[in-house]
Amino acid sequence: MALHLWITFSLAYLATTLTPGPNVLLTVANALRYGPAAMAATFVGNLSAQLVVTTAVALGVGAMLVAVPMAFMALKLLGAGYLIYLGLRQLFARRAPAPAESLATQGARSNRRICAQAFLVSASNPKAMIFLCAFLPQFIEAGRPVFGQFVVMYLSIAAIVLTVHSTYCYIALRFGQRLKAARWLPLLKRGTGAVFVGLGVRLLSVRAA
Repeated sequence: MALHLWITFSLAYLATTLTPGPNVLLTVANALRYGPAAMAATFVGNLSAQLVVTTAVALGVGAMLVAVPMAFMALKLLGAGYLIYLGLRQLFARRAPAPAESLATQGARSNRRICAQAFLVSASNPKAMIFLCAFLPQFIEAGRPVFGQFVVMYLSIAAIVLTVHSTYCYIALRFGQRLKAARWLPLLKRGTGAVFVGLGVRLLSVRAA
């Protein structure tokens, strides 16, 4: 990929990533509630899903979703249902975990659960796949190996996601340190739940076109 094309791609993707979505929200919420280990697990799950989605776009799966309405509808219902499920679980949980109940205390199994959760939130969103299906091919250069160009784009996406999400987490952690955990953690949990429900309902209105 030519340097000028890569810079254009990176700036364009950065502009789309700056708007907080479910992935950013989940990363920040896990970082605030559980600490750096959960943030890292969320990164792994999110970037793994990004790799799957980018590979699917390269193989033409995104175009298939546009061409097959039933496939798009199935993935949309799965993604919306999972977001609503996460939101309701947050809203109606009896209590927020105490600081002592961190992922470091609970062990590696909790880290795997957080990673799987982040993967599902990212991979089950058809809106992201349709967007990348329309976005990525614009930067493919004829005469160059397609596989190598998709590798460069994925690595650029991963770097941008890590930078943007880490920045949001840093700002949230600095702000959160000024508040008492006993007061803001329950509000954070329920606020996150409400936003996830809203995002799930909004996803139901997304069309393949």
